Amino acid sequence: MSSPFTGSGRATPGAPSLPTPPTGWPIGSYTTYAEAQRAVDHLADNEFPVQEVTIVGVDLMLVERVTGRLSWGRVLGGGAASGAWFGLFVGLVLGIFTPQGNWFGPVLVGLGTGVLFGLIFAAVGYASTRGRRDFSSASQLVAGRYDVLTQPRHAEQGRDMLARLAMRPQ
Repeated sequence: MSSPFTGSGRATPGAPSLPTPPTGWPIGSYTTYAEAQRAVDHLADNEFPVQEVTIVGVDLMLVERVTGRLSWGRVLGGGAASGAWFGLFVGLVLGIFTPQGNWFGPVLVGLGTGVLFGLIFAAVGYASTRGRRDFSSASQLVAGRYDVLTQPRHAEQGRDMLARLAMRPQ
């Protein structure tokens, strides 16, 4: 996947500098991104000018998959664990700079402080929802289908190549 923004401040040849609608003619339509990726890989393997190909996700939807129920125990446990990791990191960094190599004290203080603050922040965050969101979830943007587009001068050749791919067993 590429980004429309480049690090050098100059646009990459063929890549728009601002988000723009895709151009080109459709040469294939697939139900999964993996199938569209396989089609473009097939085109690349057969010397097709893939720099003129675009994969477009159509009929976008936000899918939120519920991963579990939240309870005070789970929230506080997660907050404590998260705080412990951060506190351990801070304690180790401070331990490196202590005189005479006595790093054990700063690590314990960092770990304890991290757990305490992790518990506090998790509790405040969960309490602020007032029971309106008692579940954890993961969200992702998914397309209903993926169209492969290319510039009109290569559309017929691309369709022919993808038709041959479709006739092969996977």
